[in-house]
Amino acid sequence: MDAFFLSVMVFIFGMIGNMMNISLNTQALNLEKDYGRNILGSLHGLWSLAGFAGAGIGGLMVYFKLSPFHHYSIVSLIGVFVIFTFRNGFVPEVQDKSNSVKGMVWRKPDKTLLRLGMVGFCGMMCEGCMFDWSGVYMNKVVMAPAYLVPTGYIAYMGSMAIGRFAADKLAHRFGMISVLQGSGILIFSGLVLSIAYPFVYTVIIGFLMVGLGTAAIVPLCFSLAANSTSLPTGIAIAMVSTISFFGFLLGPPLIGFIAELTGLKASFALMSLVGLMVSILVYLSKKSFMPKAAL
Repeated sequence: MDAFFLSVMVFIFGMIGNMMNISLNTQALNLEKDYGRNILGSLHGLWSLAGFAGAGIGGLMVYFKLSPFHHYSIVSLIGVFVIFTFRNGFVPEVQDKSNSVKGMVWRKPDKTLLRLGMVGFCGMMCEGCMFDWSGVYMNKVVMAPAYLVPTGYIAYMGSMAIGRFAADKLAHRFGMISVLQGSGILIFSGLVLSIAYPFVYTVIIGFLMVGLGTAAIVPLCFSLAANSTSLPTGIAIAMVSTISFFGFLLGPPLIGFIAELTGLKASFALMSLVGLMVSILVYLSKKSFMPKAAL
């Protein structure tokens, strides 16, 4: 019964969390339009830093031997305090009559949003690979000492956070399309390096490259989705986000399945090709993503 109740609560938590995720990204993109330049990458960088903070807070809770009930209660109170303190700073949503959608109507994503979703799908599949399997790769393939096993994941997360803070400036200077294409090449190169030279320091460098590669994909896909003329920003982001998250869910079990059949190196080789698909998809679709003047 406890397991069932926990499963229901985790499902509800995930659903509400993704609703907030879409709402916050919509807010950020409204701000981005006001600024007239990319800022979403930096905000996603703060999300990455929050991941580090969450891990640190969890460690403190364990250190002080607080129960999960007290841990979750403290975090919930902090969340409620932050939301109510800053709620007046939210950007009012302006309804665009040209692409308004009344009521809960099912709408299919257009070709551009579908392609953006597939780019995000590939990027998040590679993210899922790193989140769930980087430590296993360091342990089983690299055979790193126990104290060095987490370094691959730390390298990935650290470079992804740094990459997100840099993504906005890079997108402003070189264009979002060029940054997305470079991101796919970085993922591919980093994973190939990790497969070809499975040693501690080369794999750490490889995972650093993968972190930099995955950093900009989701925020830039959302920024491009905001250019949709057929749907409001929030709905366009929801569509791209939904397609993208399937990659995050599908990637880890697919890696495990292939690893059982042929080995973990083969799984990471497949992920390197998925990363390369980001560059290929963006190259084939760049004309539909943005006006030529913005490429």
